[in-house]
Formats: sequence, structure tokens, C-alpha cells
Amino acid sequence: MCDHAPPCPRAADPDHHAARAVATHPEQGWSLLCNGVVTFDDTGEILPDGTVVDPHRPAVRKLAAAVG
Repeated sequence: MCDHAPPCPRAADPDHHAARAVATHPEQGWSLLCNGVVTFDDTGEILPDGTVVDPHRPAVRKLAAAVG
């Protein structure tokens, strides 16, 4: 599917987010990558085989205030 040089990662590869966007719709919150993955602004995904990946936002770390 990808004709970039070097080729973009396949949808099954762990770094599939590094593929180039071939269509973007920021007003709707999604982009289509050249490997067939649809990514959403909330970090959810739809893989080419129809598998839905739930949003995977990084955990927010709480910083403890220093008591002095």
C-alpha cells in the first residue's frame, strides 16, 4: 500500500504510527495513514482489519509538593 521510500511501517508493526498521513480531517478528528490505520485525536484507532483500538492516553503523573 505504501510507495514511500523508505516504506512506512505496516499496520501490524509496533511503530505503525510513524506512517505518513494520506488523508487528514482535523475538523472531524481523524487521519488515514498510508498503512491503512485510521487514527483519531483521542488516540483511538481502527486497524485495516477492522480491529478497534481504544484510546490509550498516557497516564498523568501527580507531582507531590515538597513540604519544607
